Parts: sequence; C-alpha cells; structure tokens
Amino acid sequence: MTPLMITLLVVAGIALLIAIGYMNHVVENNKLEKARTKVELNDRLRRCGEITETFPGQLMNPALKLLLTRLELNVCQRLQNLEKNNAALKARIIELNALVAQGESLPVNNPPAPIQTEAKAKDVRFLLEALHGQITRAAQDGFLPTNEAKRWIREVRHILVLLHIEFFNNLGQHSLQQGQPGQARLAFERGVQYLRKQQEPQIYAEQLEYLEKLLARVNAQVMDQNAPAEDEVNQLTSGLKDVEADADWKKKAIYD
Repeated sequence: MTPLMITLLVVAGIALLIAIGYMNHVVENNKLEKARTKVELNDRLRRCGEITETFPGQLMNPALKLLLTRLELNVCQRLQNLEKNNAALKARIIELNALVAQGESLPVNNPPAPIQTEAKAKDVRFLLEALHGQITRAAQDGFLPTNEAKRWIREVRHILVLLHIEFFNNLGQHSLQQGQPGQARLAFERGVQYLRKQQEPQIYAEQLEYLEKLLARVNAQVMDQNAPAEDEVNQLTSGLKDVEADADWKKKAIYD
C-alpha cells in the first residue's frame, strides 16, 4: 500500500467520522426541536382551553368563540403531526371540526361572571393578554391572515375597554349600596377619565355619558352630605366668637 493510498484512507476515515458526528448532531437537534415544539404547542393548547372555558359570558360572543375554536383546532392538528397515535387528540380534533363547521352558530355556554373586584378584573385582563398572544402567534405561523389578525387585535382592545367600564360601574354601584358615595364618586371618576383617554372616545360616547351622569348624581350626594358638616362648623365658629366676646367683656370689667 502506497503512502498516497494510506493518506487517502486516513482522510476518508476522518471525513466519515466528521459526517457521522454531523449526522448525530442533526438528529439530536431534530429531537430537541421536536421536544421544544411539543412543549410549546401543549402550552398553547392549555392557554386556548383556559380562555375558552373561563372567559366571562358577558364579554364572549359567537365570533370570538369561533376564533378560539379555530385556534385550538390549528394547534391540535400541528400537535397530531408529532403525536400520531394520540387517541384523545384525534377525538378532540373531530369535535373541534364539528364546532367550526357550525360557524357563528356554535354554542356559547360561558356563564356571566360580573367584574366586581380588582382581582377579577386582573384575571380577565390576563386572559385577554393570553388571547392577544395566541392571535399574534397564529399570524406569525401563517394560520391567520394579517388583516384578520389585526382586526382581532382591535377587538381584544375593545373588550379590554368594556372590561374597565363594567369594573368601574360595578365598583361604584357597590359603594353606593354600602352607603359610601365618596368611594362611588372615585370609581365613576376613574371610569370617566379612562374613557376620555381612549384613542377613539367617540366609540364609547354612550358609556361615557352614562358614567358622567352617575358621577354627577353621586357628586351631588357627597355635596349634600358635606352641607350639614359645614353648618355645624359655622355654628361652632359662631359659638366661639360669642365666647371670645364674653371673655373680652370680662377683661374690660376687670381692668376697669
């Protein structure tokens, strides 16, 4: 065997080792990417289910329900490509396809959940943030057309405003029931200020007028409550003046 042949064999062996190492690297990367994708899709599936099941009924509508169903179906179908033998996933896909086929006639069974506390308002806001993320990711994946995704992003923002309107109104009404007009005034003021800061306040002109009327009414109640207190202060001031005048008279009598 000539030195040239030995050199070629060594080079071939090295090349083979490099190729095997590269193939192993590719296989491992594919496994890691598949595992990462499965984790991500399962997380998105969980979030879709959470939004669908727990979103307040008064803020849910058939169009939004259909969108959530479509998003969940898309994730399930992508997950099925990675878990072809998952029977539960296959059954869920059949169920979701049947719901999507109904269009906006699909049932909306979410019960109303009044937004009466700040904690509840935050919970629903987190759901809206999760929905925003699902829409954005679906657009990035090419599942939702850009125009449709933008329209739904605007709708999410609109629902967020409705959430705040309900919260401030309920908070103010509850304070009135508890005989706390001062706290009610604060809640209605926050609602009015929030609506006035919106980019398109004309959309919420009716709600703004409603909150402004409530604010004016409760402000009058607060003023009425303060009026007796002012009278008492005036009577006290008048009494103190009488005492001071009497003291002055006594001083004059002593010094005279």
